[in-house]
Amino acid sequence: MKMKAAQISKPGGDFELVEREIPEPGRGQVRVKIEACGICHSDVLVKEGLWPGLQYPRVPGHEVAGRIDKAGDGVTNWKKSERVGVGWHGGHDFVCDECRRGDFAMCAQRKVTGIDFDGGYAEYMIAPAEALARIPEKLPAEEAGPFMCAGVTVFNALRNSGARAGDVVAVQGIGGLGHLGVQYARQMGFQTVALGRGKDKEPLAQKLGAHHYIDSDVVDPVKELQKLGGARVILATAPSAKAISSVVEGLGVDGNLLIPAAPNDPLTIGVFPLLMGRRQISGWYSGTARDSQDTLEFSALSGVHPMIEKFTLSRAAEAYERMHSGKVRFRVVLTMT
Repeated sequence: MKMKAAQISKPGGDFELVEREIPEPGRGQVRVKIEACGICHSDVLVKEGLWPGLQYPRVPGHEVAGRIDKAGDGVTNWKKSERVGVGWHGGHDFVCDECRRGDFAMCAQRKVTGIDFDGGYAEYMIAPAEALARIPEKLPAEEAGPFMCAGVTVFNALRNSGARAGDVVAVQGIGGLGHLGVQYARQMGFQTVALGRGKDKEPLAQKLGAHHYIDSDVVDPVKELQKLGGARVILATAPSAKAISSVVEGLGVDGNLLIPAAPNDPLTIGVFPLLMGRRQISGWYSGTARDSQDTLEFSALSGVHPMIEKFTLSRAAEAYERMHSGKVRFRVVLTMT
């Protein structure tokens, strides 16, 4: 039996739509029949060969939604036809010191989906059982896919930010991450502020649930945030070092500038505002499979939806380029049917 997959054969190479044998799961693994896979900016690590030691050919994709097609030996908690998602976190060893303290990102034996093993730009994939998250029945596959990376990143960051219901939480940027961040912030009970550029983004911000929209082309976002008492959290989702650096003083006392999307350039931030306001700057890594499942369940329960553009697998190269060029405003998703 054959399947189709979109692979990269060398660093900087083009996408190749190929036929492969449908793989068999080994012990502790499952085979997933893929229904949808989101395209993420970090897929550039595979496309351009930016991940050390990456083996080619490689099928990218870590925003996977599908159904279990076959379970390998030793897999007892997952059954055929169950709906599952596979995200960036592709498993860890569970026993090292890093795992014991919950620092799964630093586990020496961690696996990354679409990098350490083939990902979701294909009709089938093999995944470790510990990488699976259960998808609620009411979530369409094309929506579940983006929740496995973009969704869990901002959801997990916000729920661990220290903000409480009623606190002012600002989301800087209303793109692929930010449009989800605004929805999560509203549904978590925060006084939600969207920071953007241009009057045209205000209706979208309101539709997503923002209580306030601050147009940085017209007003000083720092002054506007301070009028609200200062932000407990600013979630910086637009990877612009200049834009992120400019909003630090919009934080209130003990505020946290939380960065889940890394800009290429270094931040330029004065120390004095940090000292005087006991402010902090922190980063956030996406999360484990359990975190992804929490994200899926919360999204289904509270009505959070990604805004997506869909492409068939045969158009993977076109879809990736649309994402990479910045022409897509929110998320791109490959569908297998």
